[in-house]
This record gives sequence, C-alpha cells and structure tokens, in this order.
Amino acid sequence: MKETDIQVTTSLKKEGSVLFIDKPLDWTSFDVVKKVRSALHERKVGHAGTLDPKATGLLIVCVGKMTKSIDRFVGLEKEYTGSFELGIRTSSFDSETEVIERHDWTGVPAERIAELAKELTGAQMQVPPMYSALKYGGKPLYEFARAGKVVERAEREIVISQFSVDAERLPLIDFCVVCSKGTYIRSLVDEFGQRLGCGAVLRSLRRMRIGAYHVRDAWTIEEMTAQLKAVN
Repeated sequence: MKETDIQVTTSLKKEGSVLFIDKPLDWTSFDVVKKVRSALHERKVGHAGTLDPKATGLLIVCVGKMTKSIDRFVGLEKEYTGSFELGIRTSSFDSETEVIERHDWTGVPAERIAELAKELTGAQMQVPPMYSALKYGGKPLYEFARAGKVVERAEREIVISQFSVDAERLPLIDFCVVCSKGTYIRSLVDEFGQRLGCGAVLRSLRRMRIGAYHVRDAWTIEEMTAQLKAVN
C-alpha cells in the first residue's frame, strides 16, 4: 500500500492529505491541481514545485489543511533524468518554441562533454529563464516572453550535487541531475550548449525524486481519479 493510500482514506476530511502524482506529458501542474479540486470538491489544493508541461514525473499535491505543509516539500533536493540535443537553440531552451539557431556539433569531443558536466557541478549562480512561471509584476515571466519582451531577472544561487551524462546517442545526450530547489534544468542545458559552442535544447525531462519521495510511489492520473472518486 502506498503512503498516499493511507493519507487519503483515513485523514482526507479531517486533516487533509498529501498526494504523490506522476504528472503526464503536456499537463500543466495547475491542470493536476484542478483535477484534484474537481474530484474532491475541495478549494484548498496546491502543489509543491512546478513541472513544465513538457516534463513528466513526481508532483506533490497538498490538500486541505496539509497545504500548510507545502514549504516542507518545496525546499527538498530534486532528482531529474532526461535528454538534450546538441546543435540547436530555442528561446525557451526546450521544445516549446521553434529553433532559432543551428550549429555544427560534430567537432565536439566526447571527453569534453563529460568534463563540462563536472564543471557545472557544485554551487553556482543561475538566471531564471524568460519562459518560466516565475512572477514579475504579478505576471508569470512566460507571458512577457510570448509577447516578445525580456525583463530583468536576478541571479539565484543553486547547487548541482550531481550531473552525469551519457553521450552514446549523439547529438542526443542522456543525463541525470540532482539539484537544489529553484534550479531550472532548461537553463542548465542552455548553459551547457553555450559553453560547448554549438547550443543545446532540452528534449525530455522527468522528475524522479523530491527528497526521499520517489515517482515509483506516485499515482498516475487515472489511478488518482479512481482513488479520489472512491473516497469522495
């Protein structure tokens, strides 16, 4: 039995609950929140860390009184797996927008790829991307980006605890990243491509873990819907 089974069936109405959801591709994090609100007829629902629509994996959703515990999860270490493609660049740093640059990647040595992953490990400063849900003047940055506007963003300190790469499928590179809260993997990939001199774009991303909580213990949307309907 999953930990979330116990939370939902025994304490949902009285103390709230914490749901571990495997967010599907092309769903926004708020789409999942709306689904939970609808299934439970509960207004107090929030998630502990946004996942982009093109990302899948673990999304922690807090319901009722447990929304007060969101900060407890937000600050936890995250683990991601995915792939990025060398030789191209987009304004969103992923597949959401069209390619704006193309460069030859064939001269990049495989050993340089491994070296660069090590160089990008550790504490560092990162500028949040324009295509993000971070708020500026009360509006998410992606609204400015889609209007062709660029606004000032302050650098933030992040920590990359692990950055391992597998270059056996070039120009695709498979990776695993363990990082602190507030890390934008798309920006990390763009930085990787810029340093290589050929550009890079995030092609797939999956959040495997938040702290000690793993996606293998999460519900799919279908499992979540069935469980919540049963409880309600």
